Amino acid sequence: MSKQAAPRRVADNEALAVGTMIRGSAQKLNLVAGLIRGKKAEDARNILTFSRKAMAVDVKKVLDSAIANAENNHNLDVDALVITEASVGKSITMKRFATRGRGKSTRILKPFSRIRIVVREVEEA
Repeated sequence: MSKQAAPRRVADNEALAVGTMIRGSAQKLNLVAGLIRGKKAEDARNILTFSRKAMAVDVKKVLDSAIANAENNHNLDVDALVITEASVGKSITMKRFATRGRGKSTRILKPFSRIRIVVREVEEA
């Protein structure tokens, strides 16, 4: 009497990876995610490798994880992978303070974001 396995969250020809604690705002992360939406996996890796945006490093790690999940866990063809979803959301926000003049202080917000990348195997037509 064991617990039932959780159903897959994506289709059989898809694989996903999630980066949950990426340091930076969701707006900046979404700019980088927009560069790779709908692209082939190899093209997306090249775009992220040569992007000047700092968030591209973290997005590339999550993309590499999604590609590895597709290859090793779901036996999908790496050359036929396309990024179908790259969604971004907010995670936690660390609150800090900075001291100011005359005994006052200011809040410093250090946001974290999350990204979810889904890759799908498409048949070459």
